[in-house]
Amino acid sequence: MFLRVGTTAFLLLLGCHAVAAPATPTAALRTLPPEVAAAMDHARVPREALSAVVQEPGRNGAPRLSWQAQAAVNPASLMKLFTTYAALDLLGPAWAWTTPVWLQGALPVGGSGGSGVFEGDVVIKGSGDPKLVIERVWLLLRRLQQLGVREIRGDIVLDRSAFEMPEQNAADFDGEALRPYNVRADALLLNYKSLSFTFTPDPAHGVAVISTEPALEGVRADARVPLAAGVGATQCNDWRSALQADFSDPQRLRFKGLYSPACGEKQWPVAYADPARYNERMLAGLWAEMGGKLTGSVRDGVAPATAPTFELASPPLAEVIRDINKYSNNLMAQQLFLTLALTQRGLGTPDGAREVLRGWLATRYGDAGRAAVIDNGSGLSRETRVSAALLARLLQDAAASPLMPELMASLPVSGVDGTMRRSQTLTGRAHLKTGSLRDVTAVAGYVLTPSGRRYVLVGIVNHPNAAAAWPALEALIQWATNDGLAEAQVIGVENSAK
Repeated sequence: MFLRVGTTAFLLLLGCHAVAAPATPTAALRTLPPEVAAAMDHARVPREALSAVVQEPGRNGAPRLSWQAQAAVNPASLMKLFTTYAALDLLGPAWAWTTPVWLQGALPVGGSGGSGVFEGDVVIKGSGDPKLVIERVWLLLRRLQQLGVREIRGDIVLDRSAFEMPEQNAADFDGEALRPYNVRADALLLNYKSLSFTFTPDPAHGVAVISTEPALEGVRADARVPLAAGVGATQCNDWRSALQADFSDPQRLRFKGLYSPACGEKQWPVAYADPARYNERMLAGLWAEMGGKLTGSVRDGVAPATAPTFELASPPLAEVIRDINKYSNNLMAQQLFLTLALTQRGLGTPDGAREVLRGWLATRYGDAGRAAVIDNGSGLSRETRVSAALLARLLQDAAASPLMPELMASLPVSGVDGTMRRSQTLTGRAHLKTGSLRDVTAVAGYVLTPSGRRYVLVGIVNHPNAAAAWPALEALIQWATNDGLAEAQVIGVENSAK
């Protein structure tokens, strides 16, 4: 996910111009390749705003390129590489979350063929599962029905005590409270506490039909919106604004504008405006949609200490981190970050998660790991600071690890999928995590050259005009595929670390 965040300081270095020796696979290049320098200049971003490392995995000597590699910079979503690799190492790729369920009362006599009346409470305890999407919540409720429950004469009790989070407004980060990435982590996170609106043009009736998932109890949403007349496909670039959505009343979701038929079918995910009541409304709404009855309410509470009636297991961690890294899912990354604290410290708190990740980094990378400034594990932060050198060391480490296939498979493939699907550079030959915040543009991962060499690559730009420097990172990716065999006269600013 490409996001933007506040001003990040960058180290301004002064130096004299110098001409470097021709690049070779074994010599460290400490001035920028000419095509990268030219792209930075064209973007009007100082070359010193870029931190970069290119190095062949398994080589402990000098990297092919080292530029501002020790500077402490904001990595944006590249932070997810630290969180996901630490989780793979500490938990294992087959590890899974479990969501236990208790039926506090006697099951209906006769099972699924009985009366269907359950006298008691149904208790669901969250453990941080980031994949409790609508389909899997349906499976959980379907399991109740398979046990014979059709009517719950009691409450549905939700135990969310596995995570302990400070109070925070969803709009605090960037003022965009309805963006799904701003949803707060929750031990029992149902469907990302979000809604998805699908708009399907129906020209015969002059409207776009709106379908809303999931159905929330007590919430009404417009079922159609008028089609705009004489509007071309060019208007589809801003189709959401044209709808004039009004979500000010969480129980009445309205669209007061128009929808262009030229846009075809579109989807719009939105964080629910009343997140504190999302779980309640979703479970009650879905249970009713499945034909179930609930005489009590959905409320928070505490799970019993006894063995659960059944458990719902998540997909394995290796599958979950593919969603996190390929699509840069901030909320899932924060769920995983807090899960590190839950599994290693017994309670999922931000401070505990930071301690776990700091300790893991220090054990593996010594002082370089201890120097990292860690905030929330997702990179959706103004405070996070790491160096390109540390990130390159992590990728080097992962390349030599039995966990390498899982981590690399989780990275977007250039020109193919995830956040790199639109890239025109090295289609299918690079696995690269992207990061983008206001004042930050970044990329890191592995590139495979035509000669068969693989390189670790890290490029991070911190500058108010960082977004304009993406072509410089693409030039860096392309340069890395040259294997250092073509001679290049490189003119740049000498690295102060030299």
